[in-house]
Amino acid sequence: MSPAEANSARASGPARRDAAPAGQTMSIGEVLAQLRPDFADVSISKIRFLETEGLVEPQRSPSGYRRFSHDDVARLRYVLTVQRDHYLPLRVIKEQLGQLDRGMELVTEGSTVTPYTAAAAASDEVLLPRASLLEAAAISDELLTELESYGMVTARRGGAYDADALLVARTAAELAQYGLQPRHLRSVRTAAERQVGLVEQVVAPMFRQRSADSRGRAEETAADVARLTVRLHAALVDAGTRRLSR
Repeated sequence: MSPAEANSARASGPARRDAAPAGQTMSIGEVLAQLRPDFADVSISKIRFLETEGLVEPQRSPSGYRRFSHDDVARLRYVLTVQRDHYLPLRVIKEQLGQLDRGMELVTEGSTVTPYTAAAAASDEVLLPRASLLEAAAISDELLTELESYGMVTARRGGAYDADALLVARTAAELAQYGLQPRHLRSVRTAAERQVGLVEQVVAPMFRQRSADSRGRAEETAADVARLTVRLHAALVDAGTRRLSR
């Protein structure tokens, strides 16, 4: 996206939604047709929900039908991509969009996010500053500090946190409601590290090969082995829990 296009995207955010010629807008069905190849589970009700949440604001035709601009579609792609790839809650995504509307830059891994482009959301890992992580995970600064002290959450470059940190923090917050504190979860972290070790045993020889094809196969194999070990772990925990009830 060129600087002129980026400025146009910012100007067309929620604060300013100028009317566009009819030929440059799309119906909700046309938007759905554009998005579905990349987001198989998107639906008209999903798009309407995102509009209700204030993440996109399409124009209305004189007869009341929604009309979406190309910037609206790019904005929807951004939201759907970040939801799918980074598991961020809508509140955080809305905050990011507000920052982009105001011309601010988001913290990313390696570069900044260009407003509303799917390429930026797919290629850059959006990271959260500490305050945003605390809000998104609904945890206290003390709990986050304790999670960090036990190595369960680690800040990235510049003190920002990725989607993995958000998921761990949110899950730890839910477990804390049952009286389980980070010190009680060290065995879970140890078990996870051992599972990663098993995956590494399988794929390490593949990663040592230099070809691009071997690296792709290694990444696919790592994902498959990780998925199977997580499934086995869950099955064993479920079986043990049922024994408790008996």
